Amino acid sequence: QVEVVESGGGLVQPGGSLRLSCTASGSIFGINLMGWYRQAPGKERELVAASGSDGNITYADSVKGRFTISRDPAKKMSYLQMNSLKPEDTAVYYCAARGFSISGRPSDYWGQGTQVTVSS
Repeated sequence: QVEVVESGGGLVQPGGSLRLSCTASGSIFGINLMGWYRQAPGKERELVAASGSDGNITYADSVKGRFTISRDPAKKMSYLQMNSLKPEDTAVYYCAARGFSISGRPSDYWGQGTQVTVSS
């Protein structure tokens, strides 16, 4: 059983900041990638940022310079620091962890999402 849990969402004014946290627990091993995705109403889910165990980091063009992803591999945690938030950042934010199941099969695990609303 694997659980991925996000926290830290909420309502913030434009220009404000939020920090999202993600924890993976249970029978997930060798996590080699943790990422954040978001889905706004009526839109497809999109990649926001991802951090690999090889040190590679990817950001969506729309968040470059404003969002920062970080990881704590020992704790199986990922963080997304979001600054200078805009109304268009409003979405449900999902955390994903890529690793191996107890049987050794590579698998992606997803959280339930946390709502981020940017509004005055």
